[in-house]
Order: sequence, then structure tokens, then C-alpha cells
Amino acid sequence: MYLSGVNHSSQIFQTPLVYLKGVGPQRAKVMAEVFGLHTFVDLLHFFPFRYVDKTQWLTIAQLQPNLAEIQIKGTLVHLEEVPQKRGSRLVGHFSDETGSMELVWFKGTKWLRQNLKIGHKYSVFGKVQRFGSSYSMPHPDMEIYPPEKAQFTASIRPIYPSSERLQSAQISQKVIGGWVMELLLQYGKHLEESLPNSLMERQALIGLPQALFHIHFPKNLNLLAQAQKRLKFEELFFIQMQLLRNKAIRRSKVKGYAFNLVGQYFNEFYQHHLPFELTNAQKRVVKEIRSDLGSNAQMNRLLQGDVGSGKTMVAVLCFLMAV
Repeated sequence: MYLSGVNHSSQIFQTPLVYLKGVGPQRAKVMAEVFGLHTFVDLLHFFPFRYVDKTQWLTIAQLQPNLAEIQIKGTLVHLEEVPQKRGSRLVGHFSDETGSMELVWFKGTKWLRQNLKIGHKYSVFGKVQRFGSSYSMPHPDMEIYPPEKAQFTASIRPIYPSSERLQSAQISQKVIGGWVMELLLQYGKHLEESLPNSLMERQALIGLPQALFHIHFPKNLNLLAQAQKRLKFEELFFIQMQLLRNKAIRRSKVKGYAFNLVGQYFNEFYQHHLPFELTNAQKRVVKEIRSDLGSNAQMNRLLQGDVGSGKTMVAVLCFLMAV
């Protein structure tokens, strides 16, 4: 659950997700059942759970075992279907100016054969595996190179939560990112700021439209940090506002019991049995709590102090006020 000004922005963001270009009934159903995403605003708040840095490029000759996820650009030379015990796998022969390697897919091969173009340049991203003297990359993240929409291509890529159902429905990271980009490009102008300017200036927060764009498509780590700061602050701010509202409603409906008089037990203990003189801080807190107990409003109070500062004695005195 999230609390955000986007919920109260233009009604466009309450539109069912099925009506976003590229989604459709089947994919909308999967996103609703797996992640509970039903509307445009739900998709806007479907934040990446991590990011990968795609600013670095390697050549095939630079590949080594046990590398983390890497990025290579080259040409798709050939595609072939290779039979195996259960079904078959699709193997793509991929090369650059330094060598060649294999790209391997075990699922979705029909769609890949129809959409991948032999002789075209692609960028591939993923983890490589070494078999003998050659390398392969299973189920790489592939994009046409150079990108068709270079101005919207972030070097720090979002990684969204996924599942087997999403993969079976051909809902890849690229697909989700495309939906979010479509949503921001088509309807971002309808986003309304949810925080007052004075608060944003005091807390050094960026605007809501910028935060939502950079949380999904950060151009650098600094912009990502600013987006995270803004969205975290907003969520906590609206939670706090809701708690204060609930408190005000509770106070208006429920009246507390007023302890108008300090009873005999308190006076007896304070005058004859208190083993030491209270500090000025203890006296001040006891007076504040006495004032609260004398009103008909419920009291919520946290007594805070260092070890040995006398919190227990203050608590005992307050207890005696109510006896």
C-alpha cells in the first residue's frame, strides 16, 4: 500500500491498466493477479527493486569466467533450432570485431525467431557462461543498437519484480519499462504536485513528475537518489497526515476521564516517602503530565531520558495521581 498525491491527481490515473497501449486484456489480468496492479497509478508506483549499470561495454575478447552481468554490442549472424531431449533450444550466433559467442533461449523461441533480424546490430546484456573455449549468454536482454529512442535510454536500467507467469506471458523487463515510458510520455503532463512549494524548498525535494520519471529511468545515481528521497518523504508525510487525522477524529469522538484532583496517595508519598528531591526536569515533566491528566483528552506520552535519570520515579508519581 502507498499513500501519494498521485491518487488524488487527474482521474486519468485511475484508468484501468488494460487501456494502456501495449497491455491488453491478458497481460492486464496477469499483472493484476500477480502484483495487484489494476490502474495507471498502480503501474506508476510499481517501482524497480534494483538497478543495473549499463554504462560499461565489453568486447567478446574481453570475456572471462565468473563475470557479473555484462553488456556487449555486435551483430546477430545466424539463428538455429537445436533439438534436445525435451523440445529444443534456440541458438543465436553473435559476433563483434573481436570474436563470436552464442546466445541461447529455451523459452519463447517462436516469438524470437519471428522478431530477431539476422544481420542486424544488437546490444546484449546478461551473464555469460563458459563451455571449453567459447562463451554463451542464456536468455539475454536484447535491444536494437543504436536504440530507436536514444533520448529515453537510461544507462542505469531498472529491474522490476518478475515471476514465471510474467515470463510465460512475454512480459519482460523491456516490456514493463515500455509501459511505464508510454504512461509517462502520454499522461505525465497530467501529474499534479502533491506537496506545497514551501515544504519542498525546505526539504530540498524535487517535483513529483521528475521523481516518478527518475525512479524508473534515472540518468545517473544522483538523480536516482533525489527521486528516492522525494518519494520516501512523500509516503511518510501522507502516513503521518493520516495518523494526525485519525487522532483528531478519535479525540472528537472519545472523551477521556479527567483526574481533577490529586489524591491522598500522591500527597502522602510525595511529602513523606519520596527518598530524594526531584530534579528540575522531573518536576517539569510531572507538572506537564498532571496537566494532561486534568483534561478530558486521552493522553499519549513518551517519557524519554538517559539511564538513571529518574524515569521510573516519574512513572510512579503519575500512577499515584490516578489512584
